[in-house]
Amino acid sequence: MKAIDLFAGAGGFSTGAHAAGCEIVWAANHWQDAVQTHAANHPGALHVCQDLHQANWDEVPAHDLLLASPCCQGHSKARGKSHGNPQHDSSRSTAWAVVSAAEHHRPAVAIIENVPEFLQWSLYPAWRMAMEALGYALTPHVVDAANHGVPQNRERMFIVATRSRNPLTLRLPQREHVPAEAIIDFAAGRWSQIERPGRASNTLARIANGRAVHGERFLTAYYGNERGGRSLQRPIGTITTHDRWAIVDGDRMRMLSAQECRRAMGFPEGYILPPQHRLAVHMLGNAVCPPVVTDLINEIRHVA
Repeated sequence: MKAIDLFAGAGGFSTGAHAAGCEIVWAANHWQDAVQTHAANHPGALHVCQDLHQANWDEVPAHDLLLASPCCQGHSKARGKSHGNPQHDSSRSTAWAVVSAAEHHRPAVAIIENVPEFLQWSLYPAWRMAMEALGYALTPHVVDAANHGVPQNRERMFIVATRSRNPLTLRLPQREHVPAEAIIDFAAGRWSQIERPGRASNTLARIANGRAVHGERFLTAYYGNERGGRSLQRPIGTITTHDRWAIVDGDRMRMLSAQECRRAMGFPEGYILPPQHRLAVHMLGNAVCPPVVTDLINEIRHVA
């Protein structure tokens, strides 16, 4: 099965599809750093760096599977219009590139990933009707990556679009949860003393709350809803585009490394990331978890 990857980013969609036996023949993103990262890990694909609104679909190889992760920031609760995101309108419009590509090539299957709020987009009914007009039957599936062996609770929506009379309803496997402690190397990283001059009072308060619940080893979030800490015996919370999670170990602490974030996303060991920590974390926070994609494609094959 030949696949293309729109908004390919760091390559999570492609990596999961490759693990399911697909050949990635073309990938595109508007961000040059992401294109370079994708190309380093998927050298057999053709790569394009451009705004996909301007894509010439004649230049895209024939394929059976279209993978797409349109920009999610305009739909996300954390980054949408009500939170002052000036990019919300232009970012939401990226979803129409999926329709354009599907109209030109009519692949048998398309899988579109986004946050669940995509389904509440005011133009989603029009977008859905456009895909249906091309002959696709659509089924949204809201998936938590932790249920697919990824050591992270990460809830995302995957629309499975097939050129079939009826939509496919997938019965995805439910795998054993992997705890956060499985991705952490306590012997590595740059640790610092918790009780040091200049440590923010809010940070100290979060750590105190975490100790009261979880003991001496746990995770603490610098933003979000985990104000009392998070047990290492459960999957980590969502990896985001900025450093979010710190590890507390007795009287020391540190942020997750890029390699630990890579493990938390379900990428294979050795997957090439940018050497700059901030850039690597940003790409990972935007990525799709590969094991989820592998399970989706395998189940599509099973029921199609």
